[in-house]
Amino acid sequence: MPVTVPITPFATSNSTRAASVANAAADAGNYNAFLQLLVTELRHQDPMKPMDPTQTVTQLATFASVEQAIQTNSLLASLNENSALSQASSLIGRTVSSADGKTSGVVKSVMIDDGGMIAVLADGRKVLLGPGVTIS
Repeated sequence: MPVTVPITPFATSNSTRAASVANAAADAGNYNAFLQLLVTELRHQDPMKPMDPTQTVTQLATFASVEQAIQTNSLLASLNENSALSQASSLIGRTVSSADGKTSGVVKSVMIDDGGMIAVLADGRKVLLGPGVTIS
């Protein structure tokens, strides 16, 4: 998804612009967008008042932090998927009942999609596993 960044007027201080770039990057949640913002900032800085070297270092440090956060989130997502698969395999052969009690049966297989875990029963019916579901 493209990120639209308003160009800060030259009258604004370098530190204010640096903070706005860092905040926009945090909002965007991805370091490629942050890199684009940083390059845009450098292209549009006032040549008569170049960015303070301290601000440049601060922005690069922020860039590194955003990159590390993205890598950490990726690792956590992978661990979460592994945990979900482990839980799913332990449900096969067990009996589940939907939260409303209308659907019940023995779990033949389990699917994991964006909506969560879905137990496929021996008769082909499906139960979304979540709050209120009984497993026995």
